[in-house]
Amino acid sequence: MIFIIKVTTNKEERAVDMIADRAEKKALSTYAVLRPHGLRGYVLLEAEDRESAEESVFNLPYVKGIIGKTIGYEEIKNMVEPSVSTVSIKEGDIVEIIAEPFKKEKAKVLRIDKQKEEVVVSLLGAVVPLPVTIKIDNVRVIRRDESGEEENAD
Repeated sequence: MIFIIKVTTNKEERAVDMIADRAEKKALSTYAVLRPHGLRGYVLLEAEDRESAEESVFNLPYVKGIIGKTIGYEEIKNMVEPSVSTVSIKEGDIVEIIAEPFKKEKAKVLRIDKQKEEVVVSLLGAVVPLPVTIKIDNVRVIRRDESGEEENAD
């Protein structure tokens, strides 16, 4: 059974650590606890039954409670499984960085790490070529080497 645990926003990682520690120390029937990317104020807990889930989170700092109903894996599948196939960036593409500190800078893609969802780029405006590693969703393709068409990486 998968439970949704309401926690203090921006304290999700700390809550996950504390829940995991308690479940391990007390040998509870809790199988997994995770903070899905992009889900703020909540963590997911997989446990054998509601009693195990409640004991795992009872009276912990940052934990506000368990949301009423359980959810199935299909409902959270897109949050926990990597979506590597959606990456449309290729080596040699010219991209615009859409996040700080290099926002609006143009760069050439040198290497792509699909597992970590990162790209290594070289800033076009830099005097000295310096490789910079950034998250793949922080860049937008503006020019292709071969086709020249515009595309979004998101």
